[in-house]
Amino acid sequence: MRAQDLCRQEPIVARQQQLKQLKAGHQFDLLIIGGGASGCGVALDAASRGLKVALIEKNDFSEGTSSRSTKLVHGGVRYLEMAVKKFDRGQYQLVREGLKERYLLLQNAPHLSNRLPLVTPLYRWLDVPYVFSGLKLYDLLSGKRHIGHSRLLSRKQALRRFPMLKAEGLKAGVLYYDGQFHDARMALSLALTAEQHGATIINHVAVTNLIKKDGKIAGAELTDSLTGESWSVQAKGVINATGPFADRIREMDNPAARKIISASTGIHIVLDKHFAPPDTGLMIPETEDGRVLFVLPWENHALIGTTDEPAEITEHPRPLEEEIDYLLRHVSRYFNLKVERSDIKASWSGLRPLVRDPEAADTANVARDHVIEVSSDGLLTIAGGKWTTYRKMAMDTVDQALKRFELSAAKPKCQTEHLSILGGASYKEHGDLALIEKYGFAADIATYLHRTYGDQAEQVAQLAEPHSGIRLVEQHPILEAEVVYAVRHEMAERVMDVLARRMPLARLDTAASRLAVPRVLEIMAKELGWDQHRCEEEKLLAEKRLAEGL
Repeated sequence: MRAQDLCRQEPIVARQQQLKQLKAGHQFDLLIIGGGASGCGVALDAASRGLKVALIEKNDFSEGTSSRSTKLVHGGVRYLEMAVKKFDRGQYQLVREGLKERYLLLQNAPHLSNRLPLVTPLYRWLDVPYVFSGLKLYDLLSGKRHIGHSRLLSRKQALRRFPMLKAEGLKAGVLYYDGQFHDARMALSLALTAEQHGATIINHVAVTNLIKKDGKIAGAELTDSLTGESWSVQAKGVINATGPFADRIREMDNPAARKIISASTGIHIVLDKHFAPPDTGLMIPETEDGRVLFVLPWENHALIGTTDEPAEITEHPRPLEEEIDYLLRHVSRYFNLKVERSDIKASWSGLRPLVRDPEAADTANVARDHVIEVSSDGLLTIAGGKWTTYRKMAMDTVDQALKRFELSAAKPKCQTEHLSILGGASYKEHGDLALIEKYGFAADIATYLHRTYGDQAEQVAQLAEPHSGIRLVEQHPILEAEVVYAVRHEMAERVMDVLARRMPLARLDTAASRLAVPRVLEIMAKELGWDQHRCEEEKLLAEKRLAEGL
């Protein structure tokens, strides 16, 4: 299947339609700034209650922090440890909330998430009762929403579950369960589900200024990052959900605003699949400097992370050599396999926004939970939290917005607790078998499509007809047809939107992504009508991002 086989079969209307709605001059109930986990979650919550919602993202959906996580859906084992050690009721409550939200995410997005067994290796007998009792308490706190029971493993059982473990000195292990998910596609799916509920969603549109009327924020001035066109949007309320960049929007509202955000950076590296079993992860509870380290199976590869270093807030942070060395050094301590720098197939760095609650008496303390702040001029900022609790954060934010902006919603109460995310409503566990039977896909392609698109997988499969599906690059189950689907149905506007977020290729294999750039560029140019200048621009940008670690 070449370019002529994938030619445009219907008008491209998705982004143009969204832009038309955004420029129509209507007043929205809420304008949400930021297309990561928080912003997309807020858009879905608000739209599902019947509010008139617009969401804008300066770059691409989840281009920043929200696509650079460890891909875990968890209650927070470390929070529980601190709750017990310090008798901290707040930390304890955070764990309970996290465990509830873990269960709901797994239920609402079954195609993008799964239960994952994790082994914690123990090399001192004194650690065995301590770690085991802590993880049993973790189970108990989940109550009826548990996803598996922890159990003690003998040395032999631990090595059987995770054969790469260093056997020397190993005393025992503990097996426990958490969730795993595809973060970038989760954010995109939240945005698209919000659009199904009536929200206007748009990527590559930036806020350049906030509009005020009678001393209160009444909208924003926007610029299309792709065309340079500018216009204004009116809204009864504006929500700042920009993660590490929250202070930039707060300073648009009030240049003298006290900063509430600092950041640390966490990097991840990706290795070949033989460095982790396909169905079990590894959790090292405490490194030499007190950090948690994970080795996880992800998309038929091994994902290792993460670090935690103070960082500057930049849009595309780069993995530092010393951070990569740190991960390699610690993995070597726990593996019976030698891990070399040459084994790294991809790496990336993400910013963690650390939030100081402006209402707290002691602002030196970083908030453990999310923080919602409303300025005197009416800018509502949501910051902090974690991916697992995105839904709870969104619910709290919209509840606050209803009160502060005096909004009337058709459904005043939150609707998202049991709301399926796009692709999940009719998802069947063994749906990949139907794709094999109907379309003749190879097993790895069918499994990948089924897990990536859920009940929407047939739409991608139909684009690949009458062929069995041409791979974008060898050794990966990703199809050329997905590029077309990303443009037509998922608002992909740049080569890296496709490679890094609509599909996981750039997160898994930098070399393969470089090989894929010309073909992705060819397909997108035909679909979107790019001229030679735009093609060169896209090629250079993709090469730059891949060289810098995304």
